[in-house]
Amino acid sequence: MHTFRYVLTTVIFSLALLSTANAEQANEPSEMWPSLKQAYFNDRHIREQADDLLELEAPKRAEDAAIVPLRIYAKHAQTTAHYIQNLHIFIDNNPMPYSANFTLSPTMQQLDIATRVRVDSYTHIRAIAEMNDGSLHMVSRFVKASGGCSAPAGKDQAAAIARLGKMQIRMRKAEIGQTTQAQIIVSHSNNSGLQMDLKTRGYIPAHYVKTMQVMFNETPLIKLDAGISISEDPSIRFRFTPQETGVLTAKVVDSKGEIFIHEKEI
Repeated sequence: MHTFRYVLTTVIFSLALLSTANAEQANEPSEMWPSLKQAYFNDRHIREQADDLLELEAPKRAEDAAIVPLRIYAKHAQTTAHYIQNLHIFIDNNPMPYSANFTLSPTMQQLDIATRVRVDSYTHIRAIAEMNDGSLHMVSRFVKASGGCSAPAGKDQAAAIARLGKMQIRMRKAEIGQTTQAQIIVSHSNNSGLQMDLKTRGYIPAHYVKTMQVMFNETPLIKLDAGISISEDPSIRFRFTPQETGVLTAKVVDSKGEIFIHEKEI
């Protein structure tokens, strides 16, 4: 009985230490971030903990490291006088840390974007808002996940190739002058180059979506410049306010130069 109590006490103590270590790790500064900041922003000032401007939602512990949901939304409306023109997404410990850049139009009015990413190891994820006046504002979250960039594809490669580039635009019936939510999904394996082909035991060559552009009546709303950190079957969910009837167009270009276009009348 005493031996059992000793073992149980030891296990509980070890778990407590592990929990404390994980909590401390989430609060520690990233070793990668100073180098990344210098490489991409030089000596420009970045205002940290800008939760008054921007909110980043991400799970503390991801259920699937290959499909980690992110949502970024602004606390204030976008106007032509004051708006977020670029939204930079960094995943510090990924093979490609600068994971995405959203170029945004003030005509969206309400900035509320969601996508899915791969996370390769425990890491800080950062969203940096670059305002039209050039100022930079950052929020970050610590996410526990690992192996997302090398995880096997969710679909058979032959099936993925057969559906390559097929797109959907999901949205409820829009009303003119009313904010509506839309989602663009493109069928694409988004191979990272780090995944192994279980049949050949070799690595699957990198082949991923480079840009996703959304336009309404040929006026740009949002453009995503991406890489291997975006998950399989890339998607963007966003809000916009149509001021007239027209056509919502999604255009995707991948790393092999293939172009896919899909339209929806509103």
